[in-house]
Amino acid sequence: MTPTKQKERKARIKKILAYLKKTYPAPKSELIAESPMQFVASVILSAQCTDKTVNRITAVLWKKYKTAKDFARANPATFTKEISSVTFFRNKAKAIIAAAKAIEKHHKGKVPQTEKELTALPGIGYKTAHVILGELHGVWEGIATDTHVKRFAKRFDLTDNDDLTKISKDLETLIPKKDWKYVNNGLVLYGRYVCPARPHECKAHPLTKLWAPAALRWPKTKQS
Repeated sequence: MTPTKQKERKARIKKILAYLKKTYPAPKSELIAESPMQFVASVILSAQCTDKTVNRITAVLWKKYKTAKDFARANPATFTKEISSVTFFRNKAKAIIAAAKAIEKHHKGKVPQTEKELTALPGIGYKTAHVILGELHGVWEGIATDTHVKRFAKRFDLTDNDDLTKISKDLETLIPKKDWKYVNNGLVLYGRYVCPARPHECKAHPLTKLWAPAALRWPKTKQS
């Protein structure tokens, strides 16, 4: 990337962040959980699935599973059936139970507080780890890139990459660390309630007004 392009991208994201910070001053995940392990499980369940669908399932399920020990002791066949309405439910059931067992064995039942420890757990990659760190521990050591963040990063020409982790790294070079906490949830909420993924007329949308070319950029993005 040329220095000029980098400078343009920094100026663009600065305006976008100003809007996100003002509009979503205390961004928070819409996943519903009462315990740290429930949140970890919810984040794993939410991959390529809406938060609304996850919350509908967990509203009943989380009365049964609360701690890492509860999840670790879950009957695999039963748990798999219980979450069968989400995408990739078999893989997610295995990952959640395996992650819970690892948390029980290596972390005394407590969700780890570092990226290295979290990404060592089954089913948890860079994105998931930083969602968990931010939401549970208030630690913002990275930017979590999901389908919404990827979509806007591409639409506003903030990255040349398609890989989620590489997009995160690109954004982290453009944005001051003190503002990382506003990116993921801010863009998720904006994408969910203001500017959805399907192509539509959005010249009047707040962020598009900041950079008009975005109105004509509709990159195809896969779910995170």
